[in-house]
Amino acid sequence: MPITKGFRVLVDEASAQITTYSVAQVRARLEAGDAGLQVVDIRDVRELEREGTVPGALHAPRGMLEFWVDPDSPYYKPAFGDESKEFVLFCGAGWRSALATKALQDMGMTKLAHIDGGFTEWAKQGAPTETLEAHKAHHTSRKPQA
Repeated sequence: MPITKGFRVLVDEASAQITTYSVAQVRARLEAGDAGLQVVDIRDVRELEREGTVPGALHAPRGMLEFWVDPDSPYYKPAFGDESKEFVLFCGAGWRSALATKALQDMGMTKLAHIDGGFTEWAKQGAPTETLEAHKAHHTSRKPQA
């Protein structure tokens, strides 16, 4: 059965209804130490292993995102319950993150955006990145002390 609406149309429709930031806008906020910003990497872990990620990004694989956001889900991650944060999603090229941002908006989240061009554009512009190993080490070292 042929499809009646391709992915580009879906991405365009989502993009028309969500907030999109440039790499420069997100980078400036991160460099300024904006505590109200939480960058979210929705790429597959294999992409992170191969390419690295944005320092400080929360990794939430696209396939689990809606489950991690919903407090009624057995997979809920409390990091997504922080209403003081604006969650800014990114993927490889900005297509998955546009669709994911729209899905979370449809779930009722309001402080939400995505990065135009995704990680590819982030790296192309020379914005800071870190390896997955370094990312894991930073997250381990940030655990609250007793």
